[in-house]
Order: sequence, then structure tokens, then C-alpha cells
Amino acid sequence: QVRLVESGGGLVQAGGSLRLSCAASGSIRSINTMGWYRQAPGKQRELISTITSGGSTNYGDSVKGRFTISRDNAKNTVYLQMNSLKPEDTAVYYCNADVMARGSMTFRTYWGQGTQVTVSS
Repeated sequence: QVRLVESGGGLVQAGGSLRLSCAASGSIRSINTMGWYRQAPGKQRELISTITSGGSTNYGDSVKGRFTISRDNAKNTVYLQMNSLKPEDTAVYYCNADVMARGSMTFRTYWGQGTQVTVSS
């Protein structure tokens, strides 16, 4: 079984910073792309950023220049550094990962349980 656990969410004032972490654990053979998404109340889940195992990154337009994704392949962990936070960044942030479990030959997408980020004005 594979599990993703996010941490680092919380309450921050506008203009502040937070760093989210997401660690994958369990019976893991390989991890391909890892990413961050968010969902605000009444809105659809939105892509924030993705990063491949080779380090190629992709960002949603709303966070370009403010958020930075990174990963530590040895720790099966992905990070999201969020700077210049705005009230509109308030949402539940979810990580996901495309994981090949031990004993499998295919990748499957797993999701974390989410962590709340609240930005006050």
C-alpha cells in the first residue's frame, strides 16, 4: 500500500510564506511525476505545479513567480515553497504522485489527504 502525507499548512498573513511537504511511503518501486493541486470552497480542484522524476517543472498561471516546487527523490518527498501569499491562495492543498508499487508494472496516481492553507488579508 502507498500513502501520501502532506504537512506544513496553516494560517499566514498576506505577503507571507509557507512551505508544504508531501512524503510518499509504503511499498514503492518507482515514482514518476509528483504534483500539487488545490481546491477552494465552491471551486474545482486546480493544478498548482508538477515535477517529474528528472526535475522538469510545470506551474499554473496563478502561482508562476511566487511558488516553487522541488523534490527529494531519495526521500520520496515533494515540496512546495509558497511566497507572496494572497488571500485568494486560501484552499485545501493536495499532493499527488504517479507511483509504481513493488510487484506492479504500471503507475497509479495516489493522493494525499490535503492540508489547509489560509491566507488572511
